[in-house]
Amino acid sequence: MRVMVAEDSTLLREGLVRMLIDEGHDVIASVADAETLLDAVEQDRPDIVVTDVRMPPDHSDEGLRAALTIRGRWPEVAVLVLSQYVENRYATELISGSGGKVGYLLKDRVTQVDEFLDALNRVADGGTVFDPEVVRQLLSRTTRSNPLERLTPRERDVLELMAEGLTNARISADLHISVSSAEKHINAIFEKFGLAHSSGLSRRVVAVVTYLRT
Repeated sequence: MRVMVAEDSTLLREGLVRMLIDEGHDVIASVADAETLLDAVEQDRPDIVVTDVRMPPDHSDEGLRAALTIRGRWPEVAVLVLSQYVENRYATELISGSGGKVGYLLKDRVTQVDEFLDALNRVADGGTVFDPEVVRQLLSRTTRSNPLERLTPRERDVLELMAEGLTNARISADLHISVSSAEKHINAIFEKFGLAHSSGLSRRVVAVVTYLRT
């Protein structure tokens, strides 16, 4: 897999590069700011970009805006965003513009090497992966008028795992229910969100966006 890494912390950047190389991936660029990242992607498309949210010069949202630009200009390039904290609006924008090939993890997850590499592979393969803590905080910030009020507690559990990018089989295993039961809950969520007959963009992504935008 051809990977680009964007991270202003030299220690973390070099650690990520070493980890990826050890796993057999080809790190074709390692940069410290968003502008250099965009230039690198324009010159040589990677399979996936791993980028921090906050980078020079202002250490605010440069990396996240670069990630959104990459998804807009070069949708074939997957993006895995790393952040020290949950950026509510930014995570929502990332999900909203996604039909797959996108992930959002807290940096603590990088220390859990197997989980990080699993997320990297799932995003590169076209999936969506969102840190459980990101999902939990986004769920907790919805307003009283949010669509979650229409869901049963079990449906909310299922939706949270959907937002993490898990398959029906993984959802059934995590919740100790049958695959058919998981599918029934998912179909009920689609029905309550008005997505029962939607096509095209993954209904899973649209279901997450529906309540994140309320």
